[in-house]
Amino acid sequence: MPERDAPIDPQSVRILIADDDPGLLESLRGLLTIEGYPVRTAVGGGAAIEALREKRYDLLLLDLTMPELDGLDVLRFMQAAGLETLTVVVSGNSTVEDVAGALREGAHDYLKKPYEPAELLATVRNALHHKALEDTNRTMRARLEKSERLHRVIVNNSPDIVFVLGADHRFRFVNSRVHELLGYARRDLIDSSVFDLVEPEDRDKAEYFFEQAASQHPHIRSVELALKPGTPSRSRRFFEVAVWPSSNGDDADNGETLIYGTARDITDRKESEAFINFQAYHDLLTRLPNRALFRDRVDVAISHAHRSGTQLAVLFIDLNRFKVINDSLGHTVGDRLLQEVAQRLQACTRKGDTLSRFGGDEFTLLIPGLASNEAAIQVADKILESLQAPFKIGDQELFVGASIGIAIYPDAGDNLEALIKNADIAMYREKSSGKTGVRVYSPDMGGHPPRRLQLEQDMRRALERDEFHILYQPQVDTETGHMVGVEALIRWDHPTLGLLGPAEFIPVAEETRLIVDLDRLTLRTAIREVQRHSRDDHPELRLAVNLSPVLVERDDFVEDFLGILGETGFPPDLLEVEITENLLMSDTPDTVHKLNRLGAAGVQIAVDDFGTGYSSLSYLQKLPIHTLKIDRSFTQTICREDEACIVNAIISMARGLNMNIVAEGVETEAHRDYLRKLECPMIQGFLFGQPAPLHILLQNDALFAAPATCQ
Repeated sequence: MPERDAPIDPQSVRILIADDDPGLLESLRGLLTIEGYPVRTAVGGGAAIEALREKRYDLLLLDLTMPELDGLDVLRFMQAAGLETLTVVVSGNSTVEDVAGALREGAHDYLKKPYEPAELLATVRNALHHKALEDTNRTMRARLEKSERLHRVIVNNSPDIVFVLGADHRFRFVNSRVHELLGYARRDLIDSSVFDLVEPEDRDKAEYFFEQAASQHPHIRSVELALKPGTPSRSRRFFEVAVWPSSNGDDADNGETLIYGTARDITDRKESEAFINFQAYHDLLTRLPNRALFRDRVDVAISHAHRSGTQLAVLFIDLNRFKVINDSLGHTVGDRLLQEVAQRLQACTRKGDTLSRFGGDEFTLLIPGLASNEAAIQVADKILESLQAPFKIGDQELFVGASIGIAIYPDAGDNLEALIKNADIAMYREKSSGKTGVRVYSPDMGGHPPRRLQLEQDMRRALERDEFHILYQPQVDTETGHMVGVEALIRWDHPTLGLLGPAEFIPVAEETRLIVDLDRLTLRTAIREVQRHSRDDHPELRLAVNLSPVLVERDDFVEDFLGILGETGFPPDLLEVEITENLLMSDTPDTVHKLNRLGAAGVQIAVDDFGTGYSSLSYLQKLPIHTLKIDRSFTQTICREDEACIVNAIISMARGLNMNIVAEGVETEAHRDYLRKLECPMIQGFLFGQPAPLHILLQNDALFAAPATCQ
């Protein structure tokens, strides 16, 4: 901004002189030109108006008395046109009325003829300084107004709630976003307390936060708060509230310290965190606590029981006949049955008890604050009674029972592992009796469940007697419906227990390390059968074999595996090894090296049950992974809009990484049609029948094809 005594560059201004005396005009022009001012003259008021219409002038030297249009007419024109040209009247009319009239019409100054040249030049310089100040002020005001408009637009269109609080924590300002997010009208919140918007459970936290903010505490910057909705129909929302306290000198409200703040809606993030936390500690099928959360609860209960000198009970609940139902009617029916069983079991528990799904068809129950052993037995009997009524699943009426083992702290163990193991032992002792009932653990039961011990002994003989055989489940091209691959599934023809599925003997095999011989047997047998049956009609049929981490971790794994391929002459690119996420998550250099060697030999690597472990996507980049197999638990939920997103995400991710996808657990046409819409290339499941010998599948390949029903 120019100061009053700062010189004005003459060449930067424009001056117009209006008079009806040509001689006077030339005299004024000459005087001002000598000073370096650009000057234009106008003879009479009409010429002055035309000149003002053509160009912008900083200063007008105007005579009042002119024929036709006088100086006052020119001033009135300038006011009507909103011209910002500064006017100095230079006239022989010097009466009070003339001067007052000119000033009323907008003249800045008045100079009487005849004038002194020095006086005229001084008046011109003062007028130009004044004009420069006016222009600068006008520019600053325009900038401020523009800045205020921009600020107002930004604040009112901010995705966050923007607010200003007084020292009393009452709203002085709040933007319109508060109406969109919480349903409050802005005017209704002015002068109301910010604490009126906070949910009761967060009130103490909010009061502490804003009190610290008002005192300009250096470490208080943001806090997460739950805020009440303005109407009952809205759900509560969570916000990250950030504040910037002002200093007294910066405020215009009588020196009051104001608190400026924003509230960012983080409801979606909080809900996502809650869901992820729920997934980590709950079984998604039954919504019960999972094994990890159950262990935490037992640890806490043991600590409390130790301090208080009380007892607690751990119940191990194993369903009877569930495997028969699951294998004969399919996993969809089995899952629905587990859900209804979980609901009945939950109804038998107290508020402080913890019921969990321990795995498969096994449940565990923690009963803290136990009065006596009989109290635990009463709960177990109540559970058995609740399971007696049939379960109605679709048009099926199903019956299941349970065997329950009970371990009492501290008699059956003083730590988590001992209690769970001994409850398991008691359950197996009851189950081996062939009855549905309850048994409390006692030391004379020993340390090994009888059935597991029997399976271990029998398995060693079974490997020698060739009691194992391979069934196959087809992997079908989603578009054509033709079989393009098979997964080898081992079964045990037990001489006394009948046909056993892998869920019954694989855990025992892994625990005893017999899984190494079992996996080698599966690989050799499956390769021979695929070579024998598919050589002519299906030369490109792919074989998938699931290998245990116990086998992969052996030092001779790669040499042994490639040796089998060399002996049989099976094409490596038609063999797919399925391994679990847990093995990949170990991320040991030895595992990475082994899998890279298999990949270099042409063997395909698939991740089985993808997404069910504690996934780290980094291994998808580091390891030669060719295929992701979507776990059947995800496939079962794809027809529910709120739970199909996981499958969608896995398929999109695999496509982006140029990987193949196989969706397991396809049991209905709706599953197949939905996966076809997602362009999932391969599917497998009970929709195409139960696992069967390979020659049966090859005969029935044409039956798998089905017309598309989704558009």
